[in-house]
Amino acid sequence: MSLLQKNKIKVIFLHTILWIAVWFFFVYFYSYNSINTNYAIWFSSLLLPLTMAVTYFVVYFLIQRYLLTKRYFLFSLYSFYTLVISSYIIVLIIYGCLVFLLSFNISIMPPMSKNFIFVLILVYLVVGIVSFISLLNQNFKTISRNKELQTKILETQLKLKEQELQYLKMQIHPHFLFNTLNTIYGFALKKSEHTPEIILMLSNLLDYILYQINKPKVSLKEEVLHIKEYIELEKIRFKDTLNVSFSTNEIDSTIEVAPMLLIPFIENAFKHGNLINGFLKIEAIVRVIENRLEFSIKNTVLNDNIKKENNGIGLDNIKKRLDLNYSNNYQLQIENANNWYTVNLVINNLNSVKNG
Repeated sequence: MSLLQKNKIKVIFLHTILWIAVWFFFVYFYSYNSINTNYAIWFSSLLLPLTMAVTYFVVYFLIQRYLLTKRYFLFSLYSFYTLVISSYIIVLIIYGCLVFLLSFNISIMPPMSKNFIFVLILVYLVVGIVSFISLLNQNFKTISRNKELQTKILETQLKLKEQELQYLKMQIHPHFLFNTLNTIYGFALKKSEHTPEIILMLSNLLDYILYQINKPKVSLKEEVLHIKEYIELEKIRFKDTLNVSFSTNEIDSTIEVAPMLLIPFIENAFKHGNLINGFLKIEAIVRVIENRLEFSIKNTVLNDNIKKENNGIGLDNIKKRLDLNYSNNYQLQIENANNWYTVNLVINNLNSVKNG
């Protein structure tokens, strides 16, 4: 048996139980203060189909077609017609039972069944209760559907964010590797004795890139270690024209960040920095204070090269990754003054990194 059939049987069963309960309620109410139980049974049995018809008409036609669609005038108009017609049928039931069951002997007629207003109120009490329950159920289904839709939208947005992060990471890989391979190529042409050392350092960086980059988080301590390796590579390339300082405080091994978060800043400093007075000067600091990351790096740059640097694709990708991983939880400041290009990054809560 399919799920649809099971639900259908369940609905029929619940409706059957409901109307049986209503019938017993009618019998109890109309036999109150009366010994003529037979009349109460017949009267309730005749009144029940009318109550069912009015209830289903209101719930499945008037409410669905007019009330929920905010066509209030038509809802009020047809509700009035329903009230008039049902009142007429109730009068017919009352007089019919009086004629055929009591032979016009109104004195033995149960008191609750001879009052038209009481009968009408009781019928519409049932209609009102069932309609109210139906509206609540309808509202609950609407809320559930909206929540499901919101969940699907959020899941879709999350997948798009993950795809965007992967795309940005893929852009960083070639950018990073291209510069390093160029360095090795230059030393290989010169048959430099530093070539094996550079290749070993690059292999460590490749291991980090290929196997750690797909993780949502990596150890900040490990990121700093590879920054130092990258700086050592650049020291070999620049020889005596480089003046670089890199400092960091003691970082707990449990502190984690998004992979390749800081290395692109270091790379940009070497790529876009300029020699002034015969030296490229770079100063970088990494500090972690109570789960707050403070990172700054500055490099010497010629004034006419600043605009070109600001338009680099690498920095745009970094900003996008920060937005995706840390949303509004970070501050990134970039400025230039007196031939220094400075980047300051602060992440207030490192634990808030998303699984990107």
